[in-house]
Formats: sequence, C-alpha cells, structure tokens
Amino acid sequence: MPFQIPFKFSGSSSDATIAARSRPSKMMGYDQPLVWVTVLLMLFGLVMVYSASIALPDSPKFAYLGDKNEYFLYRQAMYIAVSMAAAAVVFQIPVAVWQKWAPMLFIGTLVLLVIVLIPGIGHSVNGARRWLPLKFMLLQPSEIMKIAVVLYAADFTVRKQEYMHKLTKGFLPMMVAIGLVGGLLLMEPDLGAFGVIVCIAMGILFLGGINIVWFGGIGALLVLIFSTIIALSPFRRARMFAYLDPWEEGNALDKAYQLTHSLIAFGRGEFFGVGLGGSVEKLFYLPEAHTDFIMAVIGEELGLAGVLVVIAMFYWLVKRAFDIGRQAIALDQIFAGLAAKGIGIWIGVQTFINMGVNLGLLPTKGLTLPLMSFGGSGVLFNCVGLAILLRIDYENRVRMRGGRT
Repeated sequence: MPFQIPFKFSGSSSDATIAARSRPSKMMGYDQPLVWVTVLLMLFGLVMVYSASIALPDSPKFAYLGDKNEYFLYRQAMYIAVSMAAAAVVFQIPVAVWQKWAPMLFIGTLVLLVIVLIPGIGHSVNGARRWLPLKFMLLQPSEIMKIAVVLYAADFTVRKQEYMHKLTKGFLPMMVAIGLVGGLLLMEPDLGAFGVIVCIAMGILFLGGINIVWFGGIGALLVLIFSTIIALSPFRRARMFAYLDPWEEGNALDKAYQLTHSLIAFGRGEFFGVGLGGSVEKLFYLPEAHTDFIMAVIGEELGLAGVLVVIAMFYWLVKRAFDIGRQAIALDQIFAGLAAKGIGIWIGVQTFINMGVNLGLLPTKGLTLPLMSFGGSGVLFNCVGLAILLRIDYENRVRMRGGRT
C-alpha cells in the first residue's frame, strides 16, 4: 500500500501571507503629526504676533508705519508662506546630499558671518550687527549656522568615529571650528546664538560617543569662558546683577526693565489670562513683545493654560526629533540619527532659553521663540531644519518597508 499523507495541505496559510504582503502598508509616507504641530505653532505664533504688535504703529519708533496696524501680521504671514515653500523644497533633498555638502555649508556660513561684520554691508539694529539686508527680508547668518553646525557636527562625528576618544583628532578640531564661530558671533555681538550653537555641537559629540572625561573637562572650560565673557563685559555684567535682584529700584528701571514687566505680564495672566488682545504690557511697557518676549504676552492674555499648551507642543516636537533620530540609528543611519537629535537639541535649547528669560529663570538675553516669534530668518530656518527632520523620518519609513532611498 503506498504511503499517504494523513492530512491535506490546503495552502490557506501561504495564501494569507501572500495576500498580506500584497496589501499596501498602513504606515503613512510622512510624519503627519510632526507637520501639524509645526503648522499649529506657526499659526498660534501668527495670532500672538498680531496681538503683541497691533499697537506698535502708535509708537514714535514705528511712526514710519503710519496707521498700518496689520503690518507685522502681514509680514509674518509672508514669512510663514515663504518658509513653508522652502521647507517643501528642502524635503525633496536626500539626507545623503546634506551629509556630502555639510562641510561646505559650514564654511559658506562662516563666510556670511564675516560679511555681516563689514560696515556698509551688515545691517545694524540696537547696536548689534547681525543681519544682511535683502529686498524682502533681513537675513541672519547665525540662524543658518545653527543648521550648518547640526549637519557638520553629525558628519564630523561619523567621519571621526574611531578617534572620538582622543583629544587631538576627535575633540579639538570641532572645538576649534566652534571657537571660530563663537569669535565671529561675539563680534556682532550675539552671545545667545553662540550659546545655542555650543549646546548643539556638544550635544551631538556626546551622543556620538565622545570621551566622557574630555567632555566634562571641556564643558567646565566652556562655563569658565562664558563666565569670563560676562565678567569682562560691563553691560553683560550689569544684566547679570540686575537679574539677581530685578525688583531693586535702580534695576527695575534700567537693566531689569524687560524682566520685571515680563513677570508682571505673567502675574496678570494668572490661570486663564485676561483674554486674547487684552494685554496691557504690550502697550509700550514691555519692549520686544512681538519677538523675544512673545511668551510673556501669551502668559498675560491666555494665562497658565496657554503657556502649558505651548510648552506641551514644544516638548512633543523635541521628543519626536529624538525618536526619529533613535530610529535612524537603529537602521544604521548614524549621520541621519545624529542630525535628527541635533535638530531636537537646537529647538529644545533655544525654546528653554527663551522661556527661561521670559520667566526670570535665566538672565535677559535676546533670543527668539522658535516658529512663533516675529522674524523672517528665524521662522525660515526653523522650517528648513524641521524639513530635514521630516526627510530623515521619511527615509526611515522607506527603509522599514524594505525600500531604498
């Protein structure tokens, strides 16, 4: 009697597997929540810029605006539109291209930092020479440098991975580059941007596996350098003493004027604010209410509730950047992973400094709130950085599907 198989193979399991593979993946092609949070922050910022700036044409400083109360609203809307268009273009550029051109982008931005210091070319505002005048906006090279440092530090870490535990080949070259950037920024002067850039570079090197002893030593040295810069600069030293005792009469009417009025704004806002548009501090009491101190206006008009919503959105944005970076590294895309985390460090550190200054946790320093404060360069390059982050996430998704980028 011939051998017979005691059961009949139906093929149902194999058919189900083939059918499952033939169905399209439910994974989205790009990170929609990341896009929506970014857009919501910009639109929220647009509303608050309008509210904070609506009375500015009545000030002698802005008398040239006449009765154009919507001037800053229209300008910010234009900046957002241009930024979103630029982000759409940047999203099309593969991450490998950014890695290839990272050193040249860094060198090119260094040249811009030199050009901005040339009298007659660089545009000066309130004694600071930080902008290059273009027909439709003022370009701030320090904003470009934040992106350039993210990409350059990530590329440097990948190229020098075997030397990351050595001082001369692993740490020193990056510190020389950042020192050069710092020297140029301090000539503008722009200590805030220098601080953010140092945090970006140090953060990426730390994540890239730098020797912890050298990292701690250089960190202590940087603290000493920043302390020395403040000690040797009379106006920075005066700001520091005013920050330590802002309500002293002489400080409250001078170096701590912005800080005290910012704190008054938060105090007036209490839990739910005085209502959108109801801020008193924006009526020429709080300087730069539509730029560096927009968070104080949010606190006054929308209260603690509005402040917590903004903090939650930025927290989610930074956490998402680190999640994308972690996924890229898991897929053996080290440059992409470090760049993603570097963008998260950039947004997180700048947001923390701006909010810390507004709340009196840090000494007063002119640094905008990413995506929300008025300004063309800030919004533009924030969007460019987030477009690169979105591209990294997109390539992660393609690789997880088994595709190639």
